[in-house]
Amino acid sequence: MEKQWDNHYDVVVVGSGAGGLTTALTAKLRGLSVIVIEKTALFGGSTSKSGGTIWIPNNPYLDEAGVKDTYEQAKTYLDSTIGDRVPDTLKNAYLTKGPEMVSYLHENTEHFRWEYTPKYSDYYPEAPGGLASGRAVEAQLFDLRKLGDDLQYLRTSGLPTKGMVLKSSEFHKVNMIMRTWIGKAKAMKVGMRLIRTLISGYKPTTLGEAVVARLYTSLKEAGGEVWLQTPFKDLIYENNRVTGIIAERNGKEVNIQARQGVVFASGGFSHSKELREKYLPQPTNTEWTLSAEEQTGDVIASGVKLGAQLDLMDKMWGTPTSAPPGSPAFMPVAERATPGLIIVNSNGERYINESVPYHEFVDQMYKNNTEQSSTIPSWMIFDKRVKNRYLVFGIMPLQPLPKEWFESGYAKKADTPEELAKQINVPPEKLAHTISRFNTFATNGKDEDYHRGDSAYDRYYGDPTLANPNLASLDKAPYYAIPIYPGDIGTKGGLVIDESARVLTKEGRSIPGLYATGNCTASVMGETYPRPGATIGASMVFGYAAAIDIAENREKRDSQIPKITMTV
Repeated sequence: MEKQWDNHYDVVVVGSGAGGLTTALTAKLRGLSVIVIEKTALFGGSTSKSGGTIWIPNNPYLDEAGVKDTYEQAKTYLDSTIGDRVPDTLKNAYLTKGPEMVSYLHENTEHFRWEYTPKYSDYYPEAPGGLASGRAVEAQLFDLRKLGDDLQYLRTSGLPTKGMVLKSSEFHKVNMIMRTWIGKAKAMKVGMRLIRTLISGYKPTTLGEAVVARLYTSLKEAGGEVWLQTPFKDLIYENNRVTGIIAERNGKEVNIQARQGVVFASGGFSHSKELREKYLPQPTNTEWTLSAEEQTGDVIASGVKLGAQLDLMDKMWGTPTSAPPGSPAFMPVAERATPGLIIVNSNGERYINESVPYHEFVDQMYKNNTEQSSTIPSWMIFDKRVKNRYLVFGIMPLQPLPKEWFESGYAKKADTPEELAKQINVPPEKLAHTISRFNTFATNGKDEDYHRGDSAYDRYYGDPTLANPNLASLDKAPYYAIPIYPGDIGTKGGLVIDESARVLTKEGRSIPGLYATGNCTASVMGETYPRPGATIGASMVFGYAAAIDIAENREKRDSQIPKITMTV
């Protein structure tokens, strides 16, 4: 009996983040009909909530900015950080198809536009092949008016910026508003941008929102479709291939035919309590994730039913997080590099270089978490000098922390380290000793315990006016404490794919008609997080790879159809 289809497309994409939109845009530009379905009422997924950078070595924007990079150097870096945890074929595909994707979408769209983020170093710049100058590029500012009526459906970042729009390259400079002339000048520029938005119709956006808005606008102009509030239910598998999907639309199940392929790009399982407890390190909690809601691993389960292979299910894109009352969880990136700020365990002791990449920080939180010395939560300790000099969780220097933080018990405040220790239930004498020892390191400019400030990555968010940008004495009362938990920006385990983003079975064969990219797949980055933009970059690259493979296969099949000529 022939399948009854409600809708017909060449390509069906599940998920509307950067990976899904890149897949759909590429497919449309290659002449394929395409539909993107999105589970929630907003498009953009976790990309919209991200910093919006991508790590694509040797791409044209780096070359334009004068950053010297090569395939060989980037491959050396991947090998030195990822090792052999993922196949060479995947790493090679990432490094070759990445620059190809950037060039193709730049040349074929008006809105795919990026810029180099100066000196935002690779996360391990001292490793072989690493670049202290960095390879990150970020989406250029985008005027949201170009979205028209669809603006209301764009997922927003939720950052506490009070209307200010900061590019990734601007944040660390604005953080130095009290310390450097560059910081003051950059803050003035951002302020003028805010004034322009208040007195005119200009609606700029940046970071992940700009990535999504640029891709979405490009897709719409190319004639692509996006259906919101259309959750994926299951795959349709006929005659030994995936031929479509079952989705829910307007309260009814619909069968959507995918004549050429289905591409999963719907994120991981960060919001699934069941899967987190089954696979991730413990303890774990859905309240600690920064990923977009409704990422519960639906597509992963559907792939497994067809025999798909899974890998890296115990891994996530870790980041320490903290959730102030009445606010979503916050990701302390610059804060951890702030001089005069430390992070301690339940014994009041440091256990890590606070400035390390956030993925590594979470790994160390779990590694050091014991019954005798708990790191969950850890405590971020800082003093009045820090509060007066730098941003803390988006709150500008000299501005007080919100009263409700203290009234709710979320944040603590005391006049001495010993009094603060009692409030957070750590041994007073140990916390006092830890702070005293840290202050000695600050005076000498050398962290003898954890080498904070030695790496170029540490120094990126540090204070350039200090001999060691990441060290300053912690001795100006009052003292503050805020809890930190091992959160994530998404999980990184799932369906195993090949260099063309085809989903593989446990036997290593591809499942005809099924592709995947992004956090529903086993990441090309393996067990580590080598650089800023590794998540979004990989999702876009393999989304592009999927669309190209689908288009080329269709063209190949079309070329094999006998041509019949008729004479009259």
